[in-house]
Amino acid sequence: MNQLITAAIAGLLTLGTAHAEVTESDLRDDQTITTQVVTNGMGRHLQRYSPLTILNQDNVKNLVPAWAFSLGGEKQRGQETQPLIYDGVMYITGSYSRVYAIDVKTGSEIWQYDARLPEGILPCCDVVNRGAAIYGDKLFFGTLDARIVALDLKTGDVIWRKKIADYKAGYSYTAAPIIVNGLVITGNSGGEFGIVGEIQARNADTGETVWTRPVIEGHMGTLNGEESTMTGTLNATWPGDMWKNGGGATWLGGSYDIDTDTLVFGVGQPAPWNSHLRNAGTPTEGNAGDNLYASSRIGVDPATGVIKWHYQTTPREGWDYDGVNEVVAYTDREDNKRFATADRNGFFYVLNREDGAFVRAGPFVKNITWASGIDENGRPIFNEDNRPGNPLDSADGKKGSVVFSTPSFLGGKNWMPMAFSQNTGNFYVPSNEWSMDIWNEPITYKQGAAYMGAGFTIKPMFDDYIGSLKAIDPDTGDVKWEYRNAAPLWAGVMTTAGGLVFTGTPEGRFIAFNDETGEELWSFQTGSGIVGQPITWEQDGEQYVSIISGWGGAVPLWGGAIAEKVNYLNQGGMLWTFRLPKQLASSN
Repeated sequence: MNQLITAAIAGLLTLGTAHAEVTESDLRDDQTITTQVVTNGMGRHLQRYSPLTILNQDNVKNLVPAWAFSLGGEKQRGQETQPLIYDGVMYITGSYSRVYAIDVKTGSEIWQYDARLPEGILPCCDVVNRGAAIYGDKLFFGTLDARIVALDLKTGDVIWRKKIADYKAGYSYTAAPIIVNGLVITGNSGGEFGIVGEIQARNADTGETVWTRPVIEGHMGTLNGEESTMTGTLNATWPGDMWKNGGGATWLGGSYDIDTDTLVFGVGQPAPWNSHLRNAGTPTEGNAGDNLYASSRIGVDPATGVIKWHYQTTPREGWDYDGVNEVVAYTDREDNKRFATADRNGFFYVLNREDGAFVRAGPFVKNITWASGIDENGRPIFNEDNRPGNPLDSADGKKGSVVFSTPSFLGGKNWMPMAFSQNTGNFYVPSNEWSMDIWNEPITYKQGAAYMGAGFTIKPMFDDYIGSLKAIDPDTGDVKWEYRNAAPLWAGVMTTAGGLVFTGTPEGRFIAFNDETGEELWSFQTGSGIVGQPITWEQDGEQYVSIISGWGGAVPLWGGAIAEKVNYLNQGGMLWTFRLPKQLASSN
């Protein structure tokens, strides 16, 4: 009898465990379910805002380490992940396409998955991974050899593994996937190699492709295994065959606006960088040389992959100003439904959520040179003298005229996600104040080789700082406060209803600020540069905060004089988790 009862109880426990699955409603309500974090962005709108108030401006000084987890081994480099939390387990990705499952209470490892990467992968900007996605009983993440992998949440075993694209042609994948109605949606990386940007949607259970949507005009999409519609109109904004290797990598992933049932993806720079090659013979007026949909934001139907709308931040792009930066859905102070995005080109944009229409834009970094502003139609007012020169106009045809441009090609803001606060109505934008010398060179496409046609040297703009965390009022574009940092900022930002803003620095400091004033309220030295993304959650009546520490990313590889300035920074690979003990929750 006792054995039967024991077996029955075990069966019930097994049944309960089997039903602990992430649903579409879990994803939809991720921001408000404070005991979990199951989406990258702490909600598919990417606000990175928590309604928790246990931790606040008065007691954040009492935040203490709970546990730390080392990624181990010699595989360090940049650690840009955002942790996920579900059913007592934290999931993180690591450099070189690794995944870890960690007991959220103790910090002990449950399982680890290490992708077997082939020789010859071609990641442009470090061997990073920016996070995973959870749906059902599976975890999904991308690998540097351009694959998407589904793992069993409990065991880490591979359920399916699918090819996104050919890594030998320069494709890779580093972003967190996004899940909408049972579809796993991914982009791709590799814009410096003349790839073609694309969005793909797969059945979460089987991994089978449901639809694909190339984001460069002239290429055909697919739906249920058959050709669907062409992206744009062939040769409307691209001359000749340049569209065939037109770049536009969708390398940062997307957001989802449930109110309009729209996926929003950013599209990277066109290929090659040399805009004179892409626009030979096209007029400078009108949109014939805009190279759609590169350097744009596009709204996509999540069920079919059809493009609903687009907004191009940098038409006729010539400075490597990707349009991939995240698009955040929010409601402004007058209850208008808006999107906001802080572009690499140095301008902060507000769009209408219904149709992506331009509302307003203004600079969020200083001394922008490539454009004098954005006109009433949302189009840049170009300073053509600041466009890198055509090599064919030079005496030897090998190097166009050099121009000094701001911001640098790494952008007024790069990949590192900003946050929106429902507490203040402001955005908190990690930005960098830097410039560059840039010039064009001749280039022809060769599969698997860099396809840029440009040279550059990044330079600091000011002597005392490069990084700048700015609190921006999206209604006016005004900067409410600014925190300046000596090294470039490369970490994500998080806000809370407790009046806090969290981010990290390359110098290793994890910092909490007052969201209204920018006053530094708390910090902790993590031991290595922070380029990851913070999260917070509630556990056993206490509020926890986590951040991964591990210096790397694009700055040490592409930063030129900036890289030399920060070459003293140590690499690492440590996940830090902090808690506010109940007995210290009062401010006394």
